[in-house]
This record gives sequence, C-alpha cells and structure tokens, in this order.
Amino acid sequence: MSIQVFILSKLMIGKTYPYELKKQMTEPIPLDELGGITESKLYYHFDALAKKGLIEPVEVIKEEHRPDKQVFAITAKGREELPRKIYQLFESANDINDVVIGLANIKYVDPEKVVILLKERLMIYQAHWDRIMNFKNDSHKDKKSENLNELLVGYFTTKSDHTIYWLEEAIKQIEQGNL
Repeated sequence: MSIQVFILSKLMIGKTYPYELKKQMTEPIPLDELGGITESKLYYHFDALAKKGLIEPVEVIKEEHRPDKQVFAITAKGREELPRKIYQLFESANDINDVVIGLANIKYVDPEKVVILLKERLMIYQAHWDRIMNFKNDSHKDKKSENLNELLVGYFTTKSDHTIYWLEEAIKQIEQGNL
C-alpha cells in the first residue's frame, strides 16, 4: 500500500516512469533499500495502479540500444484515491515505519483527521503492549530460559517504547503544524 501511495504522490507532481522513480529513491538517502523497494516491485505496483485506472501511460520514450520507457501520469480517479490510500496507511499502522510515506504526503489529507487516526492506533498499540507485559510466564525451569526471557522482554520493551515515543512525536508535530 505505501508503495502505491509513494507512486501516486510522485505522479501528483509530474509524469514519471518506474526506473526514474527508483533512481530518485536512492538519493540523498537510500529509501529503496530502507523500505525494501526493488525495481520489480515498482513495476508491479505501476501495473496494478494502471489496471485500477489510477494512473495511465501517456508516452513511450524510445532510445537506441535501451529498453522503451513507459511514462505514466495520475488520472482524476487516482487523484481522488490518493487521500483514501493515505488515510488507510494511518488506519492500519502498527509502528512509525508504517506511516512514514503518509507523513511525507500529509499535504494531501486533513491533518486533524490524521491526528485522530494516529491517536487511535497509539491507544490500540499501547493496550496490546500492556496485555503482553501483564502476561506472567512462570515456566522458566533453568537459568538459560530466564536469561533468554529477560533478553527478549528487554528487546520488545525497548522496541515498544520507541514506537510509542515516535507515534506520540508524529502526533505532536502534526498538531503543531510542523508537518
């Protein structure tokens, strides 16, 4: 879903083709590597968006000794769908990674609605984490099992605290009009 939001948001700015978009993702930081986005995934999602009528091919660039490049533009239906897809990112978010693309494209949605969605996700996440932390596992029969349990609890506690902090920070930044 976030790849499709990324593609649609780039097409809101102007026409492009998958390979050009892949190149843009590598600078100044390698977003493609951080997000696990390969060129084949981009082509797949361009194709899926075209089949849904959200984007359309508008030209083919032919170069000698190179493959043809199919250039795409966003359709009116795609412009309508982009905000819905952004809201869906926020509605289904489990951590800050899930909302990065949405935050980068917050200009296409109502920030107040995003704050409401993020606060709901934060409450769900905190409640889920509280249930997990209140689970008592007294089945540790040896020191190695205890050590493993402590290591894992420490890792997941740190990860949870980090997620809660960054979701709260995102909410604060939106509320202050900084995003």
